[in-house]
Amino acid sequence: MSKRKVTKKGAKKKTKKVGIAGKFGSRYGKRVRDSYKDVMEKQTSRYKCPRCGKRKVKRVGYAIWECTSCGYKFAGGAYTPSTEMGRAALRVVGAHLRGLEAISEIEQAEEKEGE
Repeated sequence: MSKRKVTKKGAKKKTKKVGIAGKFGSRYGKRVRDSYKDVMEKQTSRYKCPRCGKRKVKRVGYAIWECTSCGYKFAGGAYTPSTEMGRAALRVVGAHLRGLEAISEIEQAEEKEGE
């Protein structure tokens, strides 16, 4: 009897730990196969759309991502729609904009008091 697991659809599951890198067998070394597995899992998974919020963003090409639901196409990272540097830049820009909003609110309040 085979030790392979049977999935819900009835197909036999071929790999347990190696996942998508199972196609390489024992070639290329464990470290290379593991890094390939990590990159491919990030690249092929679905992500949340920044416009509509659905989990339908799919990679179209190198650093090009598209939402299959609303059709929104945008540039992002090579393997994920957003990168660490991109998120850091958004935090900096957001903090700067919040600071500007606070300054404008203070100026408006001072103008109302002066009237």
